[in-house]
Amino acid sequence: MRFPRTSGVLLHPTSLPGPLGSGDFGPAAYHFVDWLVAAGQKLWQILPLGSIGPGNSPYMSTSAFAGNPLFIDLQNLADHGWLEPAELNAHFPSDRVDYGAVIPFRMERLHKASQRFFASGGVNDEAFHEFRTKHSSWLNDYALFMALSQRDNRIEWSE
Repeated sequence: MRFPRTSGVLLHPTSLPGPLGSGDFGPAAYHFVDWLVAAGQKLWQILPLGSIGPGNSPYMSTSAFAGNPLFIDLQNLADHGWLEPAELNAHFPSDRVDYGAVIPFRMERLHKASQRFFASGGVNDEAFHEFRTKHSSWLNDYALFMALSQRDNRIEWSE
């Protein structure tokens, strides 16, 4: 079987420009897809989208199913009222990703947004329940694993 010739671009979402330390699935991702279309490209090739592991490697994810929480568009959470605009003020290098600074910054904001989501009645949100139901085959085990991993300072599971 012959496949038609096509072309694309390899670009990991963290390489997209963004004011919050690394690229995410916010406006820059949509702009990149528009650019691909305008340039006649058919494919956006990416590296794995799971959470990063030791050495910030996308190939050492803790899950084959869960996405990297660093890809969540924090501005979108602010647009929903779960983050304050002032909480998005940050100064990160524009030429590289400093994971030592980005991870705590983003995870702290995600924690705040989740607290506000649940405090505002988000636990009753239909889309939230639909997501939990659709992904129930792995989600609870993954959440437990991550909670235990965090509690135990991310030591290897075999320890």
